[in-house]
Amino acid sequence: MATAAVGSGLRRSSLPKYSSLGLLAVSWVVMAGLFLIFLLAGMTAAYNLVGVVFFGTVLWAAAVWLISFLVEGSRKAKDRLVTALVTTAFVIALLPLVSLVETVLVRGVARFDVAFFSESMRNIVGAGGGGLHAIVGTLEITLGAAVISVPVGLLAAVYLVEYGRGAVARAITFLVDVMTGIPSIVAGLFAFALLSLVTGNPGYRSGFGGSVALSLLMIPIVVRSSEEMLKLVPNELREAAFALGVPRWLTIVKVVLPTALAGIVTGITLAIARVIGETAPLLLVAGYTTSMNYNLFSGPMVTLPVFSYTQYAQPGVDPVPSIDRAWTSALVLILIVLLLNLAARIIARFFAPKMASR
Repeated sequence: MATAAVGSGLRRSSLPKYSSLGLLAVSWVVMAGLFLIFLLAGMTAAYNLVGVVFFGTVLWAAAVWLISFLVEGSRKAKDRLVTALVTTAFVIALLPLVSLVETVLVRGVARFDVAFFSESMRNIVGAGGGGLHAIVGTLEITLGAAVISVPVGLLAAVYLVEYGRGAVARAITFLVDVMTGIPSIVAGLFAFALLSLVTGNPGYRSGFGGSVALSLLMIPIVVRSSEEMLKLVPNELREAAFALGVPRWLTIVKVVLPTALAGIVTGITLAIARVIGETAPLLLVAGYTTSMNYNLFSGPMVTLPVFSYTQYAQPGVDPVPSIDRAWTSALVLILIVLLLNLAARIIARFFAPKMASR
């Protein structure tokens, strides 16, 4: 009987399995009603959905702790409080991204039409026109930057992991760290000065100059990401290849690089996503144009970030069409980055080494 009494004393009531989700929904509904009252009373100019989610999640964390403390005791309440705080932090960190995507979608849909993808801004001063010339410029300049930076960055990473020893390797690592922190405008100034001296044209403008500037920003990211992926390749694979008499260069090509390919592709994609939205260096060295320009090596070329910036900063007499085009350019840029990430995942999964099934 005593044992049964002790056992029953240790048992405490427990909340239902999905009580946390129910409390979260109730908290959001309460805050939604509260913000609706504020809107109807004229205390706010517009309905704040982000505020509803934020304050509703904070209210949920407090409610979960209080109800759990009253029902389950202090020990279980502390566990639920920590879980609620972690979830709240995640929601708060996610809110700016969700708000950004929502704003770009709502504002960018206005000009997300066939004309935007089939027309340029040549001879357009008001409504109409499109961003075809900016889309082409973005793809060509980014592709040129990738062609320059990927081989250089990948070979540098291979040298640092497989061959590099001593002062030379330390110097390369130091320079890569320095390049990681340089402002983008400095890369644009360097590319402009270099190509102006080489061509003898003080007013040099071309898409290739933009590719050179972006490659300076891409190279350190490619080096660092590829270096970390190559370090993750087990040394046993290298030693097995060496034991079979395979030369080092062939081991790198046939064993090391294929094993680390998935991570390398992901790092390259992150580097492209990092530079595809740059504006300052491209304004300086690639210039701006309202016409189509397919030649990467001749004449100014515009990209989507530069096009969006100029449309928003210089809207003209009627600002609405220009601002709509600016938001649509931002939406198209986000979609391009999304497609690049999806393509990188597919490529990484396709080329990743297959594990033998037992």
